[in-house]
Amino acid sequence: MPVLQYGQTIIEWRFQPDTKLKRHYVTVERGQSVLLRGPIVDEALQETLVRRRARWIREKLALVNMPQSAEAITTGSRLRYCGRTYFTEVRHCPDLSKPRLTFTASRFVVENPNGISIQPDALMPVLESFYRDRAHDKLPSRVRHWERQTDLKAQGVRVRYFQSRWASCNAQDVLEFHPRVMELSSSVQDYVILHELCHTVEKNHTRAFWALLARHMPDWQRQHEALEHTLYGDAI
Repeated sequence: MPVLQYGQTIIEWRFQPDTKLKRHYVTVERGQSVLLRGPIVDEALQETLVRRRARWIREKLALVNMPQSAEAITTGSRLRYCGRTYFTEVRHCPDLSKPRLTFTASRFVVENPNGISIQPDALMPVLESFYRDRAHDKLPSRVRHWERQTDLKAQGVRVRYFQSRWASCNAQDVLEFHPRVMELSSSVQDYVILHELCHTVEKNHTRAFWALLARHMPDWQRQHEALEHTLYGDAI
């Protein structure tokens, strides 16, 4: 398996050819070598692609390989929404058949049939349902805002799950967003939206694409860096 050294970090990667993809993608997962997917290229070009993302890979390896916390969520824990973390109250509600989550503008309330604490894996389905509902509610209006600002036009907005992406613009110019986009701050959400809107004109990450993005969002690099402090894979 090929490796490269970036500073003090040894990056080992495996290549997965995928002729359906037009670009190459890097994914970092706990306990796994770095995965590079995309059109078939030789090992020398693979190394170039991996080295291009080496700083990002190093940061993600440090994050995903941190010891996992099995700490239960209790009253006083904090959950993330729109770039902030909010106080969370856990209530024991034995009459419920499954956990329920509500948000009150200043705090999350978790109603739990199994006690005054809840494990992260039990909470995640209801938390992602919350993100999905908020994405359906809020993202279309933000897309329309940026359409008015830029004269770019999407053919629709959808919310869907991706394995290693925040969003996509499909061949029909429909913008698709992962529900967990709602974890991000509003400025980074706007960057994700505008990034995909630019793909309605420029399908690939060419110089013309980045110039178009910069024309409408001069500080896009700052938002891009904020987005990179996440645990999802990243497109090249």
